[in-house]
Amino acid sequence: MAATSGFAAVLAIASLLCLTIAPTRGALQVGFYKGKCNRTDVEGTVKSIVAARFARDRTIVPALLRLHFHDCFVRGCDASILIDGSGTEKTAPPNLSVRGYDLIDQAKTQLERACPGVVSCADIIAIATRDAVVLGGGTQYTYAVQTGRRDGNISLASDASKNLPGASLNASQAIAAFRAKGLSASYTVLLLGAHTVGITHCSFIRNRLYNYNGTDPAFVAMLRKRCPQTSAVDNSVFLDNGTPSTVDNSYYKQLLAKRGVLKVDQNLAMDAATNGTVKSLASGSLSFPSLFGNAMVKMGSIQVLTGAQGQIRKSCRAVNK
Repeated sequence: MAATSGFAAVLAIASLLCLTIAPTRGALQVGFYKGKCNRTDVEGTVKSIVAARFARDRTIVPALLRLHFHDCFVRGCDASILIDGSGTEKTAPPNLSVRGYDLIDQAKTQLERACPGVVSCADIIAIATRDAVVLGGGTQYTYAVQTGRRDGNISLASDASKNLPGASLNASQAIAAFRAKGLSASYTVLLLGAHTVGITHCSFIRNRLYNYNGTDPAFVAMLRKRCPQTSAVDNSVFLDNGTPSTVDNSYYKQLLAKRGVLKVDQNLAMDAATNGTVKSLASGSLSFPSLFGNAMVKMGSIQVLTGAQGQIRKSCRAVNK
């Protein structure tokens, strides 16, 4: 059994080393907006808006990562999460704490002034998230964003509730959920590395505070103090207790130290299918910066609308009439 697990780990690492992103994915391409926005640098415009927000609020990094993930996992990366209204994705329980909408609105407003009806809300999300990751982790996290997405016309809370994986999944369940979106086990480990920044709340982990299998006892004691059973306050908890505000590979080091906060996180270090990848990312023998960028590009291509599909919304909050 041990030999089988070791072989599986070698295969997982080999597949990671071979991960490459093609120059185009469908009709998406790097530099899609070049020369299409009346001399306005579309990506530069978004970058400046993200940088200004980051300067006063570093939590915009996990906010945009979560926004992008929650958009792509429901009907694909089509900005359907941005649409206002009763019964839309925004109103689904998993999305009630999603943030960053105002930043996307700000970028959209500025770009609409420069070139009306050209830049999609879906592309703004993808570009802004990349820029936030670079600000949170450094230039080594730079990756080229493929653009050319169009915006979706449908947004249903029921779709969000059905498609967004919960925090109580184990590693094999998470792998299955990601695989349903065309993402391999290796991509699952990399994309969960977004938990290198951001927080969860006691309400999401309280049910396992007294059943933290494979977790450092001192860490469990700290969590119990932070999340008492009888508290009426839903305190926040850092997902990465090493460097909680920096995009880096500390998340994987924390998992190996048995300090994973969410069940799915700690389980990555315990499951034979993912343990080898976690170890390699923690040690640096696999480059988290470059591989995380590849994984973000891969996620950003899920079920995209291109060409004549969908529309370019005038406002990210409403479908064009």
